[in-house]
Amino acid sequence: MKKLCLMLIVPVFVVACLAPVALAFQAEGDAYLGVYDKYLWRGFDLSGGMPVAQGGVDVSVGAFTVSYWSNLQLKNDAGEGLDAGEINETDLTLNYSRDLNDLVSISVGNIFYALDGIEDTNELYAGVSFNTIASPSLTVYYDWDKAEETGLFYVIAVEQSFRVMDGLSLTPGLSVSYNDESDYSVGNYSDFHDYEIVLRADYELTDDLAVSASYVFSSGLSDDAQQAIDSQNQVGVNVTLAF
Repeated sequence: MKKLCLMLIVPVFVVACLAPVALAFQAEGDAYLGVYDKYLWRGFDLSGGMPVAQGGVDVSVGAFTVSYWSNLQLKNDAGEGLDAGEINETDLTLNYSRDLNDLVSISVGNIFYALDGIEDTNELYAGVSFNTIASPSLTVYYDWDKAEETGLFYVIAVEQSFRVMDGLSLTPGLSVSYNDESDYSVGNYSDFHDYEIVLRADYELTDDLAVSASYVFSSGLSDDAQQAIDSQNQVGVNVTLAF
């Protein structure tokens, strides 16, 4: 409970401290907190099938965004040795995004993964998305820190939002990933990794406050991937405050 309160306090504290800076530099951003039945990342169940709370803050000034995100284990998992009430991962991201034209947008950045129990690592990434139907995108991740082999991971994704009624929208999505010997975080093989089917419902409570419910199904695509990951379902609820 104390750690959950900390996850609530940290985003509020960061927003409060950054408020004068945001006004001075015309910054904008959001703070969010969600609860999920497991921590699912690239097809891996990283919470031993137990529920987690995940929250963070994004602050943007112009084309640059700085993000803080953390994962809190909510229930013990004896098999993995994960203790309830422990924040076992914190990510810090620096991102630069811009529109090349009305159709094409790009983003580049770096994610620093601060991990409990294993060595921290960094990933550079670069992505391109197209502002058209289904918003197709390609993102390439490069583990330049701990990977001993190629260290590349590719994700192709599409999603389309549909407005159901005033304030409510549904967004289905699909992504397919390819692992190129990103041996530290994914596996020492070059083949398709997993696909994810996503369905998200977003409801705007006010202009600045929204609640989202999400469902994700993930499954391995290749023999190598199926040896590393199982088919997984994830459900969760998230609240976001924009500022």
